[in-house]
Amino acid sequence: MPKNSQVKFYQVIEMSTFGEFLRKQRELKGLTQDRLAKDLDLPYTDISKIERGKKKFPFSKLGGLVDYFSLDYQTTKERYVADILIEQAHKYQCSENVFAVAEEQARYIRNKGAKQSLLNF
Repeated sequence: MPKNSQVKFYQVIEMSTFGEFLRKQRELKGLTQDRLAKDLDLPYTDISKIERGKKKFPFSKLGGLVDYFSLDYQTTKERYVADILIEQAHKYQCSENVFAVAEEQARYIRNKGAKQSLLNF
């Protein structure tokens, strides 16, 4: 379960897919899909597909996207990864409980890594 500060932070962000988020950023800047594609060095047809959820934005270009729109890298990366997690949960017909399980597994892995690093003088 997210901490209260995390819940408040994510409530401020408009909920959307990553593609919808990209479209909104592009439109706020008054750009065409073609112009954005050129500026990010992507095939011009990819922006339309990404915005419609038919193609994933290439992770290797995420830093360039963040710089281009003056976004926060961590927040944008989390939005990007969340989109992938949601897609996979939907694909495998998981309940929303899968996210609570994933959070517990992430906590376990972080703690396990911290304990191992303490043992490695």
